[in-house]
Amino acid sequence: MSATTDTGDRVREFGAAVADGWTRERFGLLGAIGLILMAFGPSFQIYLFTDFLVVALFALGFNLLYGYTGLLSFGHGLFYAGGAYGIAVVLRDLTPVFADVVGAGVAPLVAFVVGGVVGLTLVVAVAVPVGWLSVRLEEIYFALITLAFGMLGYSLIIQDPAGLTNGTDGIIVLLGSVDLGGLSFRIGARRTYYVLTVAVVLAATYGTWRVVNSPFGTVCKAIRESPDRAAALGIDVRHHRWMTFIISAAIVGIAGVLRAGLASVASPGLTHWSTSAIAVIATVIGGATYFSGPIVGAFIFLYIRWAISRFPTLEAYWELFFGALLIGVVLYFKQGAVGGLLLARDRLLGDGADDAGGTEADSTDDSRSDDARTDRGDDS
Repeated sequence: MSATTDTGDRVREFGAAVADGWTRERFGLLGAIGLILMAFGPSFQIYLFTDFLVVALFALGFNLLYGYTGLLSFGHGLFYAGGAYGIAVVLRDLTPVFADVVGAGVAPLVAFVVGGVVGLTLVVAVAVPVGWLSVRLEEIYFALITLAFGMLGYSLIIQDPAGLTNGTDGIIVLLGSVDLGGLSFRIGARRTYYVLTVAVVLAATYGTWRVVNSPFGTVCKAIRESPDRAAALGIDVRHHRWMTFIISAAIVGIAGVLRAGLASVASPGLTHWSTSAIAVIATVIGGATYFSGPIVGAFIFLYIRWAISRFPTLEAYWELFFGALLIGVVLYFKQGAVGGLLLARDRLLGDGADDAGGTEADSTDDSRSDDARTDRGDDS
């Protein structure tokens, strides 16, 4: 017993030393180095990691509504597709116009930027009325009405209104080559698009983090915990849910813009409920009450999916493996992978289970504020 206790004490001392030495800034620097090194990796791995970044942003936007306001949406694929179709239509129809105005060398870049803005504007324009109607309902009824709106958008896209969406075939997205004073590059090249995606995702993630840690984010958490108590304090619950819905949709729309360029197509499948379910699955796996939960969940989802695809026998039954994974998370990791890792960390450091699970909730991974402690066990 004494030898076992001595070994345990040494492990705790080592873990405490690591925890004290590896600050948030050092982890940030390590992450930045990893992102840079990834740009020099194999072409397919660059594509896969870019895909992960897009899905992570999709899940992060979804979780702003679900994890921080308590509203489960099965219709966020509508906004995902909105961003994709917005940029696809601009690239298809307006690139020749931009070439006449600014020159053929710069036109692809201008079209991409304008298309991204148009896609985001389209998403917000759709989210305003859809959110206004949806937030009048709660719990399962909210989930059902968002699902209905999503499938309505799916049906509308297939109908090809005014010849804009090209029906079931979707719109091919061609990212041209840019020539700026002798500097030439193709926007759609994997490494170029990876760098572009990293920049956009980091900016959007930081903006989301600021929203979560603002007074507005605090109000959202209060509404999630108890809408009635929040209303009694004078908070306009419905208005805040509406605003959160719009912000959430905008973040998902940015992910949709990036998806169109990565997949080289804007298709009706982006609007389908099964696409919305990807954000739900990633969030559940990672942990809804943690800011980094959807990001970790998206990484686990995509890379396990990729690992399964390496074996044809397993690939035929990949849904079975993911079903087992979700059951395991629900039964044994009620706060997701991030909650499980924090629980293991706290036990390793000898802090006990009482401090586990909520240290990073609704904030960053290392935050131990009082607000974060109150959030442990939210999705249990």
